[in-house]
Amino acid sequence: MNPLYTAVATANGREGRAVSSDGKLDLQLSPPPALGGDGVGTNPEQLFAAGYAACFAGALGVVSRQQKVDVSEVSVTAEVTIGKDDSGFGLSVVLRVELPQELAGEAGELLVKQAHQVCPYSKATAGNIPVELIVE
Repeated sequence: MNPLYTAVATANGREGRAVSSDGKLDLQLSPPPALGGDGVGTNPEQLFAAGYAACFAGALGVVSRQQKVDVSEVSVTAEVTIGKDDSGFGLSVVLRVELPQELAGEAGELLVKQAHQVCPYSKATAGNIPVELIVE
């Protein structure tokens, strides 16, 4: 891989802070009430969901430009679930992709599948956690 950019952030646990090296990200962390926390701060699952949704939307942009299709009105929602599995805890993801009306049906589904092959988050999760794609 030819590195283009490296993001650096430091966290001191699920209750504490997460701070990027440039200071642009500085968040209070706390577990959600469903995991016994007070929910005052954000949590790793929310951060992963936001990152995955943004990255997938970017991948849709790359694929759509190659095919000369306009997806400027696209919306991607990532639902990241944490739960118990055989090894302790695990994650699963549902990606809900809302495409413009003109991309409804098979054309939109193909575009989303192609973006899933291009997205770095999708590549990183492939074979590691379940990821479901839903085109809306």
